[in-house]
Amino acid sequence: MTSFALPHELHGDGAHKVFAVHGWFADRSAYAPVLPDLDRAAFQYALVDLRGYGEARETPGEYTTHEAALDLVELADRLGWERFSVVGHSMGGAVAQRLAAVAPHRIRRIVGVSPVPASGLALPPEQWSLFADAAHRPENRRAIIDITTGGRRPAAWLDRMVARSLACSDPKAFRAWLDSWAGDDFHDRVEGATVPALALAGALDPALSADLLRQTWLTWYPRAMLHELPGAGHYAMDETPLELIRVAEDFLRADDTGSGGPEGGAA
Repeated sequence: MTSFALPHELHGDGAHKVFAVHGWFADRSAYAPVLPDLDRAAFQYALVDLRGYGEARETPGEYTTHEAALDLVELADRLGWERFSVVGHSMGGAVAQRLAAVAPHRIRRIVGVSPVPASGLALPPEQWSLFADAAHRPENRRAIIDITTGGRRPAAWLDRMVARSLACSDPKAFRAWLDSWAGDDFHDRVEGATVPALALAGALDPALSADLLRQTWLTWYPRAMLHELPGAGHYAMDETPLELIRVAEDFLRADDTGSGGPEGGAA
């Protein structure tokens, strides 16, 4: 049986290898706003499409964070990456934590951008219906994006985000992914992990707030830190790309300089 390689694109030729993993509403194009200003001399980024998205839109699978972590290990082997860091947005943040569980010896650092906790995300019944029906209701997708960015973003941007999400995702996979990232609780697999772990929270995001990450991320990872982005909601790549790059790359770069970085507290 031929193994599967996640579709991906490489940016930069630095020695520090980094996977960038998208969230529920986008494929790897989620990282397009930050691409021009990444440090390509220090890092090499691999932007991936998870199963059900982008170039992997028609790829069958279980559509779980565990499967995605194994897919990333497979891709790392193909790329010749012995050790690497992972940046994950939202659902991709849960995938990054799964990687820390299945291949802890391979992971240098993890950065979660509005990351879903490893305990999943409990949704009240009315919210669950909003999210579950988003697989086939564009208006639900728009409402979710609007709510999680504080109701402050232009209508044209909301429409563009919805159009992208519809174009890049398979509806059945999109729905299946929800059961995994929201419903799977694997925090006992990562609790106490010594990987340096940065969580970035958008101050305008009520769903994955700094308070929630203090109760989860900062509790589980002894070498964790939290940074709140005051101008961002759930989509920091679009909303505050330059601040996101600066904070994330400073954290990743600390591994190369030996300075240790700012982990171990909240900012």
